[in-house]
Amino acid sequence: MSDTTDLIKLYSARILALTADIPHLGRLENPQASIRKRSPLCGSTVTVDLDLEAGRVSRFAQEVKACALGQAAAAVLGGAVIGRSVPELEQAAAQLEAMLKAGGPVPDAPFEGFEALIPAREFKNRHTSILLAVQAAAEAAKQAEAAAR
Repeated sequence: MSDTTDLIKLYSARILALTADIPHLGRLENPQASIRKRSPLCGSTVTVDLDLEAGRVSRFAQEVKACALGQAAAAVLGGAVIGRSVPELEQAAAQLEAMLKAGGPVPDAPFEGFEALIPAREFKNRHTSILLAVQAAAEAAKQAEAAAR
């Protein structure tokens, strides 16, 4: 397959549609936790703000300055993050990383939307950008949980 064909496959209509509709864009006022993550390779950044209530995400916002793949991953996360616990977010991050780097299965529901990013497995230089949002959310949730103790 040519490089051009690979890129066309990678930037599918589904990926591009996700980038056009990223839930919870912006920042929260006075969040319990805020995490900023950056990919040193491409410069993509994601900042996640969130609050937990009874151990679950009750408020969430994300500022996404990333490539289309990072934006698509943030869109999937944004659609599923409210109501999730720290272990669920950590599991989603681990499963997404395994899907990309080790050919693992698609993350469990409600994060099955990450399936759209399967074609990115072949593009190792894009993995970090794809993982930013979900890793930031897991870290922020853990930070908020620790602060509540």
